[in-house]
Amino acid sequence: MKDNRLYFLDAVRAFAILMMLQGHFIDGLLAPVYKSSTHTLFNIWADLRGNTAPLFFTITGLVVMFLLKKAEAKHTEHSRVKKSLKRGVSLILIGYALRIPIFYWLSGHFNSYFLVIDVLQIIGVSLLLLNGLYLLLKVNAKLLPIVLTAIGTLIFVAEPLYRNLTLPQVPDLFVNYLTKENGSVFNIFPWFGYVAYGGVLGILFQKFQPKDHFKTVTIYSFLIGGLFLCYLSSMTLELLYMLTDIRLFYDAANYNYLFSRLGAVSITFGIFYALESYLKHPLISKLGNNTLSIYVVHFIILYGSFTGFGLYRYLHHTLTPFSAIFGALSFMVVVCCIVLQSDKIKAFLNFYIRKAASFIKANTVTRIRLYRR
Repeated sequence: MKDNRLYFLDAVRAFAILMMLQGHFIDGLLAPVYKSSTHTLFNIWADLRGNTAPLFFTITGLVVMFLLKKAEAKHTEHSRVKKSLKRGVSLILIGYALRIPIFYWLSGHFNSYFLVIDVLQIIGVSLLLLNGLYLLLKVNAKLLPIVLTAIGTLIFVAEPLYRNLTLPQVPDLFVNYLTKENGSVFNIFPWFGYVAYGGVLGILFQKFQPKDHFKTVTIYSFLIGGLFLCYLSSMTLELLYMLTDIRLFYDAANYNYLFSRLGAVSITFGIFYALESYLKHPLISKLGNNTLSIYVVHFIILYGSFTGFGLYRYLHHTLTPFSAIFGALSFMVVVCCIVLQSDKIKAFLNFYIRKAASFIKANTVTRIRLYRR
């Protein structure tokens, strides 16, 4: 039987999570004096780092829809939908939990900053939306990819309309998903657009992957389509403006980072898919399948989740380029080791905890016996 597992996605997720680790470390701890657009290396780093979030959101849509369609072929889609919805809710809750300042709350200090939205909440909501669209359009399989493509395109083209959106009358709990006015890092728009495009890819992969020459055609499509989005999408939007005289196309063309980033994602997919046979190492798969755990551990160490004591508190914007690079590499290794060796760490701690408990128990019994005598 042909193995239809998408190994290259494990590698892409592993790459993306490592890029996130070093990106957050360097961005948060590198001294501002070194963050200059006049530095070529910094510009290259910043551009590469900017592709991390689009990668994660696009992969999310691809994997979710691929698994949904795969389950549909086995008539187990209801179980898959239920599992995906639970995953979405859990991601939202974890996202909020990571920002709860427990010790500040215990000391009687409260604020609404923990309500700001980060990547986990948006991925969680995206899972709910994607599964909802699947259930809504399940009866017409051909309509779903069309609707997802239309949603992704509309979200990207309409970006100038909500770029500086403010909703002062809307409660923070909801407005934080839509605007950055309270400090949210991510919003539903435009990031669900990447999830929608990823969902289309998931449908195509599930439907056509068994066919001959699928991989070759897909690799070339990823690379050519990515180059088009990177270098010709702005020109296409300008052409649409000239043809329709719709100002929105012109505004989108003049700040066209969304389609450009989607092009970078496509090129990354093409490269990793072409190298898939070399990327089936168990370590790569483990990294790709433990991105949530890696994210949580990195958040605790770097930003001091729950305790307020993290690297960000003590080293914020203080490092030189050399120390930032060395620190980022060390940070990646430490976080990944903690996650990948978690079972061994738990076993080690449990062994010594039991040993300590046995020692305390034995000494306590001995003291009691001596006391009774």
